[in-house]
Amino acid sequence: MNANQPLPEEKRQRCEVWTRVMGYHRPVAAFNPGKQSEHHERRHFREQR
Repeated sequence: MNANQPLPEEKRQRCEVWTRVMGYHRPVAAFNPGKQSEHHERRHFREQR
């Protein structure tokens, strides 16, 4: 399989997303609905060197 071929649906699996909150890491799935909504509204960026 090369990079141009999509992965077949039967081989895909869910990815657990973790984020840093108040100095420690937690899975986003463990957040309450309000915190999950806030997480999805965040803007991600990359700093230039």
